[in-house]
Amino acid sequence: MTKQLITVLGLGALLASCTTSNPRFSNSSSETDDYSPSEEPITQSLFNDKGASISEESIQKILAGTYALPPKLRVAIVQLDNQGRQRRYYWNEEPYLKAQQAYLDLFTSKFRQSGRVVSVASIPSLLVAPSPSFTAIREAAVRMQADVVVVYSISSDIYSRYRAFASPTVKAFATTQLLVLDVRTGLIPFSAISTKDAISQKSKEEVDRAEATSRIKDEAVLMTIADIGERISGFLAK
Repeated sequence: MTKQLITVLGLGALLASCTTSNPRFSNSSSETDDYSPSEEPITQSLFNDKGASISEESIQKILAGTYALPPKLRVAIVQLDNQGRQRRYYWNEEPYLKAQQAYLDLFTSKFRQSGRVVSVASIPSLLVAPSPSFTAIREAAVRMQADVVVVYSISSDIYSRYRAFASPTVKAFATTQLLVLDVRTGLIPFSAISTKDAISQKSKEEVDRAEATSRIKDEAVLMTIADIGERISGFLAK
């Protein structure tokens, strides 16, 4: 009996020693708990991005530097066409052309309200491609001796549930995106996006629903331009 007891106790001690010596089952801290990050902060990218158009040195200078617009501004405006499909159908129609001119005129008037703006001119389509790069836009603005170039894009449509011809009501939405590009530095000191709704019905003077739809979409667009115009005024007043 004593021999069996000694054997059992010895086997138990052997198993206990094996369990405590295995690090996978130990209650002590793991290797990852001993990891401590470097005290030196990371201040620049450690990734090798071969497709970058701005060098790491330039990024550091831009982010650490200060910037201010010139006190007097010569403004150039260009529209990026964000409605390619729609334009193919409406580019030669009088309402479409008048609407595009109305958008440009409203933007122009908003900028001319600022005492800092010396002149406002539209960049002719002859100077830029249908889908120009920012480099091409900047170079076109340089040729026009502009201090800043305003780039905007407009899209509008009808909400799906209001597309049925049986519905007397039309609800449209519009989104306008705008940015101001400093020609000298290539920086963008101001950008804005505005989305607005307009809802109405066909009037007696309108020939068909399509004419009413165009009018309501234009109303939504003009609301977005007015909204961004107010933000522009606040920005230029700083």
